[in-house]
Amino acid sequence: MQRTLMSKLKEWKSSPKRKPLLLKGVRQVGKTWLLKEFGRSCYASTAYFNFEQEPALKELFEGALDPKRIVRRLSLHGHCAIEPHTTLLILDEIQACPQAVTALKYFCENAPKYHVAAAGSLLGVLLSQPASFPVGKVDFLDLEPLTFTEMLQALGETDLVAFMEDLDRIEKIPEVFYAPLKERLELYEVMGGMPEAVASLALGDAHESVDECLMKILSAYEYDFLKHPKVTEIQRILRIWKTLPAQLSHENRKFSFRQVKEGARAREYAQALGWLVSTQMVKRVHRVKDPRLPLSAYLDENAFKLYVCDVGLLRRLSALPVTVFEAPKGSFTGFKGALTENYVLQALHSAYPTEVYYYSQLKPPLEVDFLLPYQELVVPVEVKADLNLRGRSLTKYQELFNATTPLRVRFSLANLDLSGNLLNIPLFLADKTPRLIDMALRTLGVRVASSG
Repeated sequence: MQRTLMSKLKEWKSSPKRKPLLLKGVRQVGKTWLLKEFGRSCYASTAYFNFEQEPALKELFEGALDPKRIVRRLSLHGHCAIEPHTTLLILDEIQACPQAVTALKYFCENAPKYHVAAAGSLLGVLLSQPASFPVGKVDFLDLEPLTFTEMLQALGETDLVAFMEDLDRIEKIPEVFYAPLKERLELYEVMGGMPEAVASLALGDAHESVDECLMKILSAYEYDFLKHPKVTEIQRILRIWKTLPAQLSHENRKFSFRQVKEGARAREYAQALGWLVSTQMVKRVHRVKDPRLPLSAYLDENAFKLYVCDVGLLRRLSALPVTVFEAPKGSFTGFKGALTENYVLQALHSAYPTEVYYYSQLKPPLEVDFLLPYQELVVPVEVKADLNLRGRSLTKYQELFNATTPLRVRFSLANLDLSGNLLNIPLFLADKTPRLIDMALRTLGVRVASSG
């Protein structure tokens, strides 16, 4: 299974400014496999240690956090040589040992010759506590679920992947490629991008087996809720988690605490919500009061949407059957929009590492699904689940903010097209968004720094 993040790991290995690496991501997103594969393919040897599987490892980090002392202890315990430059030292589930996180500072300052990569499924919770990690002494990477492109690669659809990679201009996609890409997109929206689910599908397992796999992952997530130190917060976390499908079924997707529990107040659930967001199990998209850069300066703390980290997990959490896309037209229209928005946000997070926001106002009434800060631009984004392109949100937005809107983006099942300054991106090309935006801006003669 190929992961595009492997190229970032290789850049980290060869960087003269390399620091110990923290690889973040939700449980079962493939962090362990990726680091082991990185070690296997790019190093002479790999030394792997997991703090959850072997809690006694924490004793090796008690006392002085001298890198030489730690390496010696790990080497003796693991019966393996840990050599500078040629061994990848992997510290998995490092959030279970805060002292090990602190030790990364000393590897950075006193022993940069050792290549240390750490990972953790609840690492975000630990890092949200300022006293618990070495600021400025580590490099970060985030591993998201497999993108649509990565799923195609895993399923052996190399011709479709090659076609998408070869796109170098905004023009209609031939039907011989469009039709199978649309078909595979429906599969992705049902199954999602969790590696175990994709691998099961690639091996020819029935959809029901893949569904069981997704259910096991959801159960593992709910088991992680029990690791919150305050018992009172566990039930609040679970209530938020269980209401996500209902929250996203609203037309505007806005999160409401009243739907979590009658009479619930934001301050009562603030810690539980923050915990969920820091685990990366959910993605929070804030409303902004004014669509100007920096968008974070106009953030509305009280208005936001919550999406699930993976569209397949959202579908399973919603108890929708795998045959959902075969349902009669109209019976699935409302929630299909929620799944599609979740998919697009997931693709944007993988393709372009930036916060995504949304915009709404009452007078005149207007809501834009997402705002994408792109270089020195703010790009309004609309998501359509099918070929129905009706809706005036992007048109109204253009009228209100014409001077600062050289490009608008719509995701839909319509073909690739640039009409005026409206770029229509077929949903199956969502993880190619930065490249397509660059093409559109060049076509329009808008000069911005290249996204790379």
